Amino acid sequence: MSGTQLLQLLPKVDRLLEDETVRELIRHHPRSVVVDAVRQELEGERSRLLAGSATTVPDTSTLAGNVVARVEAAAFPGIRRCVNGAGIILHTALGRAPLAEAAQHALADAVRSYCTLQVNLETGKRGDRYAHVEKLLQRITGAEAALVVNNNAAATMLILNTLAQGKEVVISRGELVEIGGSFRIPDVMARSGAVLVEVGTTNRTHLKDYRGALTQQTAVILKVHQSNYRIEGFTSQVSIAELVQLGREQKVLVVDDVGSGALVDLSRWGLPKEPLVADSVAAGADVVCFSGDKLIGGPQCGIIVGKRAVVDRLKANQLVRALRCDKLTFAVLEATLRLFLDEDWLLRHHPVMKMLTMPEREIRSRCNRIKRSLAGIVRGGDTIRVVRDTSEVGSGSLAAVQLPTWVVAIAVGGMSADRLAAGLRKIPTPVFGRVKDDLFLLDGRTIRDDEIKLVAEGMKQAISDAGQQG
Repeated sequence: MSGTQLLQLLPKVDRLLEDETVRELIRHHPRSVVVDAVRQELEGERSRLLAGSATTVPDTSTLAGNVVARVEAAAFPGIRRCVNGAGIILHTALGRAPLAEAAQHALADAVRSYCTLQVNLETGKRGDRYAHVEKLLQRITGAEAALVVNNNAAATMLILNTLAQGKEVVISRGELVEIGGSFRIPDVMARSGAVLVEVGTTNRTHLKDYRGALTQQTAVILKVHQSNYRIEGFTSQVSIAELVQLGREQKVLVVDDVGSGALVDLSRWGLPKEPLVADSVAAGADVVCFSGDKLIGGPQCGIIVGKRAVVDRLKANQLVRALRCDKLTFAVLEATLRLFLDEDWLLRHHPVMKMLTMPEREIRSRCNRIKRSLAGIVRGGDTIRVVRDTSEVGSGSLAAVQLPTWVVAIAVGGMSADRLAAGLRKIPTPVFGRVKDDLFLLDGRTIRDDEIKLVAEGMKQAISDAGQQG
């Protein structure tokens, strides 16, 4: 029978829509989505028949099953939960910081119904959306005032546009950083309307360099923390305290972009010392800006703290309307900042801080539990062992820092590590690891205990799917 003749045996769209399986599908999904899936399925069969790649027509039950698969695939969310076994704590591609449980509850509460985003409960009139987090930031950093915008690049642009539009901003050449996505400080500065004045050299800048660059047109001295790289060796930088003193002498504002936003001294847990926001405020910086979704472990946002008079100028800028955050950001940020009010509470309930400070013995113990969960899945000629390796902080935070860790190293016979990694990315709850020496590694630092079962189920499905594909 020719392809043209076989076409006559294909059911029409209306007939397939009457199939009980498809009718049940319409009860749970929009009818238009199901109709599109039916048409796509039938069109696919027509193409195969006309091309001669099929010699029979699938029965209605098979077609209906394929329609179900199409609809379920289309309905599957593009942004969904995954397991981070890559060992990068702040993994930008995987959404950076996992939120604390308190922040999760605050987010759900804010979106479940209406919320008190911008209302004064005492007067019943319109209030200040920044008030919820401003008090917390004042207490944590010692600043007089605070403002939150949608990311730290926006914070930098807002500050420079407000304080230095058409005027000069002095910055060390060694601090002209580029962040992810090719966004560069010089480009952000140009967009703000400020005029860039570079001083010093890549590796060494002295106070006299700044002093010599100041003119009647200078509005701001800008310091930018090199949070995503390190220059070592023959280097010299000017402290924020020295720049503040110079700024006061010359009546020039001093802005400190501290990048990752450390609110606690990480060196107490053996990590490199990052510039503390509170230290910059105490040193007298007029404005300090930093990210909310890195070391703070909150939502993506740019946080600005500083002197009341300067922050009020920023709030009056019309750009604030374009850069402001919504209720979701404020709800999550407020709940996250509250964790920093008590250090013991912070270490117990803040996911990023827990992962940063996790003892090696705890990581190794978790890896052994992961290994046991995979015992019946990775077997025979396969390899599975617990070995030492290193984790990363990620997202331009604590650059070049390697955290000692333990990983589960896996090799499945007849299957490359890259193929296993690809298979684990395609399952309903993707599992991410890293490939090293043709071994697939799962880092125990970034996998939670309640995710071990998901890892085992995912590994079983990925290996099974690979076997079916041959």
